[in-house]
Amino acid sequence: MDIRVSSLAERPDRLPAVLGMVDTWPEFVTNDPVGNTHYGRIPTELPDYALFAEDEHGQVVAHAYSVPFALDVEGRRTLPARGWDQVLAWAFADLRRGTRPDTVSAISVTIAPHAQGHGLSGVMLSAMRDNARARGFREVVAPVRPNAKHREPRTPMTEYAHRVRADGLPEDPWLRVHARAGATIDSIATASMTVTGSLEEWRRWTGLPFDTAGEVEVPGALAPVRCEPDRGYAVYVEPNVWMRRPL
Repeated sequence: MDIRVSSLAERPDRLPAVLGMVDTWPEFVTNDPVGNTHYGRIPTELPDYALFAEDEHGQVVAHAYSVPFALDVEGRRTLPARGWDQVLAWAFADLRRGTRPDTVSAISVTIAPHAQGHGLSGVMLSAMRDNARARGFREVVAPVRPNAKHREPRTPMTEYAHRVRADGLPEDPWLRVHARAGATIDSIATASMTVTGSLEEWRRWTGLPFDTAGEVEVPGALAPVRCEPDRGYAVYVEPNVWMRRPL
């Protein structure tokens, strides 16, 4: 597949096509309140960090979002346990206050369903890294969502993330793409994303009954969802894996 990678800063006219690209995210993931507050701001407020790929027909087949933020400041300096949620909050707080960023965090790499299986994830990850380097940054970090972890929702992330193959690379395919690009595991973001909803919302998002107290395994979830029928809600706390790549 022949592709062209651009940023929305370079080609703002492609914003509708980028936003309109079909993806495969589970519905409950898109109901994270921090993501709902900040994720959609990246293409318009940080267009230099919103990359997209077009195929030879001009169709958008992938996009990759990242955010610049200040890590080496008082009260931070270590990658947060709240992972994806926290780095989004930090990035837009820094933007509002005019705080100079020193690090770039990957936020998402999304491939259109029909374009999956062509190595575009690695291409977009490399483009994100090159974009950060071109802007003078020395490090890219990522709260990585291992893409095969949903098959083992009850396995602790601390165990899963450190599994390696005979060649020393991670067993998980998405962690392996990051490792091949030179990234190493820093820590586990134990509460990278938190989604709380009523039982009716969880039923709508998943098609599951959510009528029994305890842990519910949900397709696409990296950990079980805690269901509290007596209180009328369920909570999902997703662990991710912080990876770092010097530039």
